[in-house]
Amino acid sequence: MNLQDICLQVNDLAKEVGAFIRGEAGKVKREEIEVKFHNNLVSYVDKTAEEKLVEGLQKIVPDAGFIVEENTVGRSENAYQWVVDPLDGTTNFLHNIPSYAVSIALMKDEELLVGVVYEVNRGECFYAWKNGGAYLNGQPIKVSQTADCQQSLFATGFPYYDFSIFDNYQKVLQHLMKNSKGIRRLGAAAVDLCYVACGRFDGFFEHSLNAWDVAAGSLIVQEAGGKVCDFKGGNNFLFAHEIVASNPLIYTDFFQIVNRYLGRDNS
Repeated sequence: MNLQDICLQVNDLAKEVGAFIRGEAGKVKREEIEVKFHNNLVSYVDKTAEEKLVEGLQKIVPDAGFIVEENTVGRSENAYQWVVDPLDGTTNFLHNIPSYAVSIALMKDEELLVGVVYEVNRGECFYAWKNGGAYLNGQPIKVSQTADCQQSLFATGFPYYDFSIFDNYQKVLQHLMKNSKGIRRLGAAAVDLCYVACGRFDGFFEHSLNAWDVAAGSLIVQEAGGKVCDFKGGNNFLFAHEIVASNPLIYTDFFQIVNRYLGRDNS
């Protein structure tokens, strides 16, 4: 399997679907917005984009199954799986606020092989394949070289439906507000991870995420030289609904801050 060739084909597909999403921006009517559950929105744009992605990805790796956000195709137990978020940052999209993105990953037995994130507004295509490095619009990218959390810029996502660890989440935010260059909340985890990969952010953490939110971005971070884990320091960031990502120089200190308040014993 030629992962580079697959990755480049996925790039083209992501850009094609991104163009569709861009063309629908500002056109969705209030009555066309569905509420899946508290503060979790979806429209025909998400569903149509996912259908287009599924159709295209089936042609690239016909034997692969799917893990998708909008359930336009059933999940199967194939060794290869596409992990797809057709529109990460739907709330941003529906409110005409950047940023939002198409996120696609290919994995085999939960090992990430290919990751593509296309940020629609800026036309930025981040991508990586296993052991092939990470790229932005054809140029290699690397994580930042910031060596001190005090000098780091962090990103996160605020809890918006799962408030089970809200108090401890606030403690992490309070610590970072007092001991870093600041915290940003863009509203699209896939984009946050790619910004870590290219050095715009030094670190990122969030909980209540799904595999489709983080699969592509986490591979891109790792191939850009960064580190990724769950809140306990393990590798279950795809399915544990929690993730920490950063450059390797601040990784230990940053993880310890998050783990101190959000590790299993504190959740």
